[in-house]
Amino acid sequence: MRTPAFLIVAVALAGCTAVPRQSSLTTPPPPPPPPTTSVSRMDFPQRPREVPLDSVEPCAVLSPDQLMSLSLDNPPSAYVETSFGGAKACTIRSTTSGNVARIALVLASGADVWLSENAQADYKVTTIEGFAAITVRTPDVHDVCNVEIDVANGQFVDVMFRDGGNSAAVQQDHLCLGAMRVAEAVMASLLQKR
Repeated sequence: MRTPAFLIVAVALAGCTAVPRQSSLTTPPPPPPPPTTSVSRMDFPQRPREVPLDSVEPCAVLSPDQLMSLSLDNPPSAYVETSFGGAKACTIRSTTSGNVARIALVLASGADVWLSENAQADYKVTTIEGFAAITVRTPDVHDVCNVEIDVANGQFVDVMFRDGGNSAAVQQDHLCLGAMRVAEAVMASLLQKR
């Protein structure tokens, strides 16, 4: 039996029929991009306990012996740090190194604020005495380094260490080591007093 030619052509054309295109209204949206922060609050080391800062005076945190061991030999100066929601702060200069340390007791937010994309900072999470400590470097600002210590729910200690105007610029790695030394002393003192 011979198949008519028009039937063969009809079957061939049926196999080539285009599938109707989906409307953009019926196309599912693409999956959301993966989160860009490498550390979330869930990844934060859990605090061994709460160390509230409400009644702490920043200029009284470090003992005279601690100040001497850190070469912070000028009298501490108290002030209010408006960039941290009116945090009580203390700045102390070293005449030996020319560097300046600042301790701010932040009651307006938790340390995890530094993990946000909005912080626009490079950070590394470590621990001090079991408490999460975030070393923060602000891009294009090389004369300062901060260490943020997560001490209580919605509270953290900000330790800043900066070049106080030395004739030769201090390397940021050195400033971060200084900030960590001050942060360790601050945490040791807070735990002893609380």
